[in-house]
Amino acid sequence: MQPVRSRIFGSSKELSRRRFLSTQELIDRDDKYGGRHFKPLPVVLAKGDGAHLWDVEGKRYLDFLAGFSTVNQGHCHPRLVKVMREQAGKLAHTSRAFYSEPHGELGEYLTKLLGWDRFLPMNTGVEAGDTAIKVARRWGYRIKRIPTNQATVIFAERNFCGRSIAALSASTDPNCYTDFGPYVPRFDKIPFNDLNALERKFKEDPTICAFMVEPIQGEAGVVVPNDGYLKGVRDLCTKYNVLWIADEVQTGLCRTGKRLAVDHENQRPDILILGKALSGGVYPVSGILADEQIMLCLETGSHGSTFGGSPLGNKVALEAVKILEEENLAENARKLGDIVRQELEKLPKDIATEFRGRGLLTGLVINKDLAEGWDICLKLKEAGLLTRPAHGQILRISPPLVITEEQLREGLNILTTVLRSYK
Repeated sequence: MQPVRSRIFGSSKELSRRRFLSTQELIDRDDKYGGRHFKPLPVVLAKGDGAHLWDVEGKRYLDFLAGFSTVNQGHCHPRLVKVMREQAGKLAHTSRAFYSEPHGELGEYLTKLLGWDRFLPMNTGVEAGDTAIKVARRWGYRIKRIPTNQATVIFAERNFCGRSIAALSASTDPNCYTDFGPYVPRFDKIPFNDLNALERKFKEDPTICAFMVEPIQGEAGVVVPNDGYLKGVRDLCTKYNVLWIADEVQTGLCRTGKRLAVDHENQRPDILILGKALSGGVYPVSGILADEQIMLCLETGSHGSTFGGSPLGNKVALEAVKILEEENLAENARKLGDIVRQELEKLPKDIATEFRGRGLLTGLVINKDLAEGWDICLKLKEAGLLTRPAHGQILRISPPLVITEEQLREGLNILTTVLRSYK
């Protein structure tokens, strides 16, 4: 592959002697003109295909992050690119002031596939999460008859719902909420994976309208709850007339080896939140699914989004989910996830203290005496593999679900070789 370079364009004289920007110049420009709310790995990416990425110098990498579990279908899947080009050339945006064919098409497909009455499309995962909370509060007042302005929403500690004011109000991570107050009222938190704490909260507070929880906590370090936890959540929410909101922005759509993470216990939440892989990584799409009694608590004018439900977004999302289904990517995630577990659990405890995860949503907890997770990721980059640490010492292993066994084993060999080099 020929190196992909960026150019500076300016005056006619400059145009005549256009030059390529180096990797460092690209990074310096980004640091000078962009926000500093994120710390990228020092690599400038220019191309993606399947499970691979290329930087501006033409170096190829295996992607073990998948855009934080967004490109489940792989980078630039040809079906997604084709659909996006066709729809963008025909009708990209109308707003919801009018009907468009793809809106009902996506809603019909998702509701029949996943088993809820209605689908409400938004753009980003955090926006879908905020929408779920709005719907749950409206249900709390109109169906459960909670007194006005007293509806309470419960969240699991160490959750990650995004970066909106509502999401940070739900967070227990100081990096998310410090100096962003005042916070949304009547948001309460309980320990994750603790059914006793959940029931105590339900018993003591009749104003609770919803419990919002990730079936597997991703940003917290790929924390998998005990078997039976999701069934227990379902039973308690039913018993105390509380809506269960399952935040499957990261875990949903085949990532964990099932279509949905709640499918591991065959449970059905009242509101399901989808995002990330619903977009296929090519156009932001998210949304919530719920039955009519809940969803129709929103009436005309009570909610909306300029780009949510656009023809382009809906068409992309429809194709993204069809790819997951037709290419059997949940099964691929399950099968390859078993290989990841088998290989990484062979590492001695003085290198990795714990392996976590389901399917291809996995994390490896690195012994803090070995090295810092960031430093390991820098070495992995040099060796041709890209990922990011969570909470310092947890390496994410979440490649695109289209990755082959050969590619996966190549990546695992890079990972284990780098880790053993510290010895």
